[in-house]
Amino acid sequence: MTATDLPVHERITTARRWGMLAAGTGAQASSSVMVHGPAFLIPVLHTEAGLPLAQAGLVASAPLAGIMVALLAWGAVVDRRGERFALLSGLGLAAAGGLVATQTTGLVPLAGALFVAGVGGAATNSASGRVVVGWFPPERRGLAMGIRQTAQPLGVGLAAATMAVVAQRYGVAAALWIPTAATLVALVVVALVVLDPPRPPAAERADAPNPYRADRYLARIHGVSVLLVVPQFVVWTFALTWMVTDLGWSVGAAGGVVAGTQVAGAVARVGAGWLSDVVGSRMRPLRWVAVVAALTMGLLGVTAEWVPGVAVALMVLASAVTVADNGLAFTAVAERAGPFWSGRALGMQNTAQNLVASAVPPAAGLAVTAWGYPATYALVALLPLLAAPLVPVRGER
Repeated sequence: MTATDLPVHERITTARRWGMLAAGTGAQASSSVMVHGPAFLIPVLHTEAGLPLAQAGLVASAPLAGIMVALLAWGAVVDRRGERFALLSGLGLAAAGGLVATQTTGLVPLAGALFVAGVGGAATNSASGRVVVGWFPPERRGLAMGIRQTAQPLGVGLAAATMAVVAQRYGVAAALWIPTAATLVALVVVALVVLDPPRPPAAERADAPNPYRADRYLARIHGVSVLLVVPQFVVWTFALTWMVTDLGWSVGAAGGVVAGTQVAGAVARVGAGWLSDVVGSRMRPLRWVAVVAALTMGLLGVTAEWVPGVAVALMVLASAVTVADNGLAFTAVAERAGPFWSGRALGMQNTAQNLVASAVPPAAGLAVTAWGYPATYALVALLPLLAAPLVPVRGER
């Protein structure tokens, strides 16, 4: 047997394969710092720069807007030009936007630069996921994708731990060097380490069937992921405020617990991916996650007012469970869509989730105002309950 006769995942060394996983995870983490980091600048922008909260929020949301409008386009780039090209182009654009942001102070130029950075950062969502799918065999792919999915909490954690402090001491421009430097480092690492995984000849692209026309498997995964993203963002958005306002915790203590939930979420993503490799299925663990998420959010709603100690523990558990589905769904979408459609399919997956996630804070805020935290948590528990039977377990192959 010659080297070219070996399966794709055996044509490179184990060290190189895990190095590419690390590079892809780093690229996604740097994008998360760039996209989510500006939210931690709101206090300084408001109190020291004198921006109204609405304008400070506009700056913070600019990279999120950029990533949402670009996900599908970058997915098409990945399908046509490959993962390495998309990663290098996207990280380069993100770094350029970050560099401009460090040199400007006006509201519109700053928001515009961060929007461009978000557009560039969107490339890592599909491209880094495809690197994992292409270079890892199916029996290792769930674990590998679970590790890659830790990039978001790692990036958010880095931003939370550094950007607000640096902005307060040295200014907003200095703080924006953190995501800019992260993307530049990721760019260099990707250039040195990442290779495009082999796939069928480009001539076969025109004959590649549209997986959305074959059946409803991908559409059902998208729908399940949209339903499951709501409890995730309800917990992420309001956990700190709930503990401070309803339970009387200090901001420091509540912030420490919220930081710990990021670690719990990262562990849950890796564990769910490993479990899917063990049982040989992505969809069965995805259904289990939906059921556990419904139970956890329901119990959180019941205990939030009467047993606060138990409720906090359930909130930490909910923070982990409600993100455990991400890697499972992401892997399943890429596997079913195939080498010429998975970029666009992953772009669709992320776009749908981000659109719904952006509506969660205001909608949940209205619910909390009208009915309180316990009722809101209980109400949100209905969504993963609806998601569980929609998981296409029988359609998996």
